[in-house]
Amino acid sequence: MNTMTEKRTLAHKDGAIGWITFDNQARRNAMSLAMWQGLFDAVTTFAADPEVRVIVLRGAGDKAFVSGADISEFEQKRSSEETVRAYDEIAHAATRALADVDKPTIAMIRGFCVGGGVSIALSCDLRIAAVGSVFAVPAAKLGLGYGFEGVRKLVDVVGPSFAREIFYTARQFCGEEAVAMGLVNRLVPVPGLESYVRDYAASIAANAPLTVGSIKTLVAQALKDESQRDAQLCREVVARCFASQDYVEGRTAFMEKRKPKFQGR
Repeated sequence: MNTMTEKRTLAHKDGAIGWITFDNQARRNAMSLAMWQGLFDAVTTFAADPEVRVIVLRGAGDKAFVSGADISEFEQKRSSEETVRAYDEIAHAATRALADVDKPTIAMIRGFCVGGGVSIALSCDLRIAAVGSVFAVPAAKLGLGYGFEGVRKLVDVVGPSFAREIFYTARQFCGEEAVAMGLVNRLVPVPGLESYVRDYAASIAANAPLTVGSIKTLVAQALKDESQRDAQLCREVVARCFASQDYVEGRTAFMEKRKPKFQGR
């Protein structure tokens, strides 16, 4: 199989970690329509799998995480109002599923993370990048409009001033700049990127899933306008933690001075 000609989203499970890999190396892992659909399918599958506790996204090869949309297929798949709408619905459903999944998500970034790649990374909870990674949202260099949801996600992560800088300049930012803006959580050497992310994901997976999931819910609610927050949902996810077997296990393990074994129930 010649991986340089493939346009696909791969998914595989390794213990408690669900791995999603974007594979379109000939175009720096630019997202084709099939890859957007594959992202949605992979996230949906991992969301329903109780064995998966953390989801990690990465790009195939060593050149890019995702370099945007695969423009080579636009003539066929984004050439009319109807096809543009259908394409955008699939891409939006994929990023929405990623943002809404009740499990922690990590973007493991190496190389280019541009345009739609930034959108995918922002839909993840955490972003860990290799030294030498490059970030950009070049909308202003293409003359295209950028939807509110995408702008809001960037503002939520880096704040309004850096969001303006990223969009106004449309320039490339290095990993160090991305860390300074808060776009990236951690910047690590290239040789240790995968092992670092794997260990990081494993440490999260070892924690109580209900507690971790409740925090994801509460943070999402905190980012909403006060009038749109679901106070009842916030109370329910906290109460569910205290009513769980994992809460009993956590207390017992602490008293017995051993590592807890959480079951997510």
